[in-house]
Amino acid sequence: MTITERVAQLRRARTPFVHATVVRAQQPASAHAGDEAILLSDGTIEGFVGGHCAQNSVRTAALGALQAGESVLLRVLPDGDVHYPEAPGACVVVNPCLSGGALEIFLAPQVPPPLIRVCGATPIAEALASMCTVLGYDVMRDDMRDDEADFAQATAVVIATHGGPEAQMIRAALEAGVGYVGLVASKVRGQALLDDLDLTEEQRRRVHTPVGLPIGAKTPAEIAVSILAEVIRAIRVDDRAAAPAETRREDACHGHG
Repeated sequence: MTITERVAQLRRARTPFVHATVVRAQQPASAHAGDEAILLSDGTIEGFVGGHCAQNSVRTAALGALQAGESVLLRVLPDGDVHYPEAPGACVVVNPCLSGGALEIFLAPQVPPPLIRVCGATPIAEALASMCTVLGYDVMRDDMRDDEADFAQATAVVIATHGGPEAQMIRAALEAGVGYVGLVASKVRGQALLDDLDLTEEQRRRVHTPVGLPIGAKTPAEIAVSILAEVIRAIRVDDRAAAPAETRREDACHGHG
């Protein structure tokens, strides 16, 4: 399987990875310009972008780029005189065991967009699915029975069925580890449904009903906007528990391997 085929396969499977490409090589480095590799989140390297010592540095920087979600130009240099000038967007590692030569490797993280599962065939569900596409999110439509619920890989689940097996869907989404579960329902009906589920405090924090930010939405499209605004906040703000991206990048780029 070629690197191009492997990239397509990983994207279809929504698997995060880093695409590494050698853009410049100084002899006697073992890699050459144009060499490519795929780096997975477990540190696996598929392809070739340098020898053993270079691979250690590439792996460390690639994992940092994947966490930060930002591309980086990695310069792998031997001890001694450095011929590549510093530049914004690049980081340098020095490998004492490198047998001469230097490499510049472009690391491009490929992180799948959020996957929003929209349950229901209502006007709100239709509007929500359309707006997810506009935002560049992956969207999956479901008008399912409770025994068909499978929310694996979903970033957020919005239940807009106005009835049916809503409780079972909420339970299935929570058990799948979904971070945001939204239920389109009135405050009274939503609270009654959640009370019947007997959720833990942690599970209750992940369920949003009435769903959406309070912006006075009335039409299905306006309600969809309020829901997506809340989903975006959950993804971009509420889940921001790791170190800032710049800190992660600095740590990754200044590792030695």
